[in-house]
Amino acid sequence: MGRPLPHPERRPAVVAGASSGIGAATATVLAASGHPVALGARRTDRCEEIAAAIRKAGGEAVVHPLDVAEAESVEKFAAAVTADLGEVEVVVANAAFTRPGQAHELATDDFEQMVQVNVLGAHRLARAFVPEMVVRQRGDIVFVSSDVVQTLRPRLAGYVATKWAVDGLVQTMQRELEGTGVRASLVRPGPTASEMGFDWPQDETERLINDWIGWGLARHGEVLPSEAIAQAIHTVVSAPRGTHITAIDVQPEGPVEEES
Repeated sequence: MGRPLPHPERRPAVVAGASSGIGAATATVLAASGHPVALGARRTDRCEEIAAAIRKAGGEAVVHPLDVAEAESVEKFAAAVTADLGEVEVVVANAAFTRPGQAHELATDDFEQMVQVNVLGAHRLARAFVPEMVVRQRGDIVFVSSDVVQTLRPRLAGYVATKWAVDGLVQTMQRELEGTGVRASLVRPGPTASEMGFDWPQDETERLINDWIGWGLARHGEVLPSEAIAQAIHTVVSAPRGTHITAIDVQPEGPVEEES
């Protein structure tokens, strides 16, 4: 295809799952660095609040409804965003859904919804935006995965399986897109402060944490702020042409031990 075209000065960015947590923080960080941003989620009222704060700070932001589990919703979102902001240069596939439960006890409907959102939703976003990036020979698509692909966590069987699938999808895309000027990347957060898990039954959450402790997976109680993941995503998409940050693993730093 020849030498990739240089990045334009204006790089519109899409953030899926932008109504809270990592998505909201990412939209804010990207807007602060000069990206026009499109916030997509089912909770558009929450997105509007975030977009209003971005505009108040001098950034550019639009909001459109997005349900990555529905193909038609993704298609309408992509068309609306392109009409508003022009050619999309950055896509952040962050929308996710999880339910706790051991594999043999997990409701199949819950497992199916995790697949629809976490795996097929990520693919729908790629289908909606990457082909035009390939034509332009430039663009970044960043998939928010999880450290569960490296450290299996009991009672999160569905989430682990879907995030493994995302990792496999993206690593395959990296080989397929090499030489096109389009960069597919992974960001794998460790424990992060977000709304995920807040609606779980307390007893199930306690069993989950106790299992993690039993397997040595909870070394300390520190968690990452969502802004830390947003900054990692910003680092990925800000890499100069000729540089491809294929994956970033982000973990909370353990508490500093006081000298005795």
